[in-house]
Amino acid sequence: MFGFHIADFVVLILYFIGITGVGIWSAKKVKNMGDYFMPRSFGKGALIMHAFGTGTHSDQAVGVASKTFSSGLSGIWYQWLWLFVTPFYWLIAPVLRRFRAITMADVFVARYDNSVGILYAVVGMLQLMVNIGLMLKGSSVIISATFGDAISPSTIIAIMTGLFLIYGIAGGLSAAIVTDFIQGILTVIFSFLLLPFVMNAVGGMKGLHESITNPEMFSLIAPAEIGIFYIVIIALNGLVGIVTQPHTMGNCAAGRTEMDGRVGFTVGNFIKRICTIAWSLTGLAAVAYLVGNDVEPDKVYGIMARDFLPQIMPGLLGIFLASLLASVMSSCDSFMVASSALFTENIYRPLMSKKSSNHYLMVGRITALFIVAGGVSFAFWLPGVVKGLEIFWKISPMMGIVFWLGLFWRRTTVTAAWAATFSAFFMWWLTTHSGFITFVAGFPMAETLRFIFVKNGIMEIYLPWQMVFYLTTGVIAGIVVSFFTKPVNEDQLDSFYALSRTPVEKDEVLNDEPCTLPNGAMTPAPNRLFKSKNIEILKPSKISLLGFGLSWVFVAVLVGSVFFIANI
Repeated sequence: MFGFHIADFVVLILYFIGITGVGIWSAKKVKNMGDYFMPRSFGKGALIMHAFGTGTHSDQAVGVASKTFSSGLSGIWYQWLWLFVTPFYWLIAPVLRRFRAITMADVFVARYDNSVGILYAVVGMLQLMVNIGLMLKGSSVIISATFGDAISPSTIIAIMTGLFLIYGIAGGLSAAIVTDFIQGILTVIFSFLLLPFVMNAVGGMKGLHESITNPEMFSLIAPAEIGIFYIVIIALNGLVGIVTQPHTMGNCAAGRTEMDGRVGFTVGNFIKRICTIAWSLTGLAAVAYLVGNDVEPDKVYGIMARDFLPQIMPGLLGIFLASLLASVMSSCDSFMVASSALFTENIYRPLMSKKSSNHYLMVGRITALFIVAGGVSFAFWLPGVVKGLEIFWKISPMMGIVFWLGLFWRRTTVTAAWAATFSAFFMWWLTTHSGFITFVAGFPMAETLRFIFVKNGIMEIYLPWQMVFYLTTGVIAGIVVSFFTKPVNEDQLDSFYALSRTPVEKDEVLNDEPCTLPNGAMTPAPNRLFKSKNIEILKPSKISLLGFGLSWVFVAVLVGSVFFIANI
């Protein structure tokens, strides 16, 4: 059926039964809101696979392979945009753990007030709906192509959604982390399963160089679109926004200790960077393999799987599809839980206080359904995976600006937080407006600075310049408005910054109120990098510097490896 062997269907059925059973079993551990939204009971191994599973999904493979198929190896930056951000994960993870928060919105409430927490909750839920829709869209394209387009992407989206809803709603973040361990392993299989067979078919890198005459296809830098400026700006954009991706709190703070979060968040994401190499090389090999065929770039990965895997061994295509489903469901369940936590904890609970824990659990589970419905709607609207990735990149920095200003500068005010967010969103919208694009195109230095990029005959603001415009606008608005508006209460600020510098003790007992220190916690005196009291940048510890430095060494190894492979 559909060109599948009976062994393929057996593998898929066993996967569906197994992963759903494990997820529902983990639901038995859910006794209260903390267990559902933010368990703090996992070690390094579980958090490595959770960070990898949550941050890695098949739509990313589609996007990278699609962009590489059309633009060459430089398409790798459609996921490697976070490569130069990854060393900072070693520094970010312990800070987020020290906030003792359930959601990132709790952090904004502690630093500013409830209104900014609600603002973040709304933006965060929007971001997660976009992300869920993007993942469903990307994975449905691969699966549909694998089935030879015999099953519609809409049907595939419905099946995947039903599966992760079953165990995600039941077990919350605990279920997501437990299933991520299994699905993370399958995602690694998904990433590398196809590559050796495809490379062998095209004669390896030597065969690729003989088949592809354009040298830019083998370059990590494509001056026409993805150059040094492009890479630097999207990396900066990624650093600003990574802290305010709602699931990042779970990646960093669901561990027993700060080191669990550090190792999990950093190592898990470096595994993803390695998998990205495989996606890009598969897309490059497809250029030679599919030469002369009119192929939609988003379908490249699925077509290659259908052509190669059944010929190698029965059941291999089933393993590929199970791994692909694992990659998307391991992320969708985490995003669904994070979004329901934002609504329940930071919008509903402040308005409807003094309800029972079971009541809030029910609200969280109902909210998850609505969030997923929004994501599914976005999946049906989305014209293509690459376009969806670019939209996703632009949402999280909108409040990332507010986070970093508030973390490092005491003078940042509540009004400034709103001003920074809305001005950045406004500038994003303005840069898509034809009148603004025409105005920028007429700027004397527009051609030299490459403000304008022409895609399919249509002028648009070059993506990195669009990011520069909205990031700069948000930062300037936040700083200027802060000088003219009421500062946040000093006692509140002292409590907030005390959290960020008070290490998490092993087996510490947290208060019911998020973002508060446990009873008897010893807060060290501030060891600021600068003398100004308003600048709250602390001197890094030795373990912070060591891990940060080693991470940059690994970044260099990865980049060097791709350069080496491309020139074999």
